[in-house]
Amino acid sequence: MEYTRIHEILKNKDIQEIYYEDKPVWVQELKNNVATIGFLDGSQARDVYIEELYEEDVPNTQKRKQF
Repeated sequence: MEYTRIHEILKNKDIQEIYYEDKPVWVQELKNNVATIGFLDGSQARDVYIEELYEEDVPNTQKRKQF
C-alpha cells in the first residue's frame, strides 16, 4: 500500500478493509513507512512496512507489489 493511500483511509470515516498476510487488520499508528497494526482475530499488534499492507479490492497481482 502506498503512504498517501493509507493516509486517505485513516482520514476517511468509512471503514476500509486492510489486510496483512491475508488477515484483516487496523492501523493503530503510522511512523514514516512503518505502521503499527492490530489484528481483528486478537493476535498481538506488530510493526510492519506499509508496503506489506493491501486492500481487499486490489487485484491479486498487486496485493504483494513492493514499492
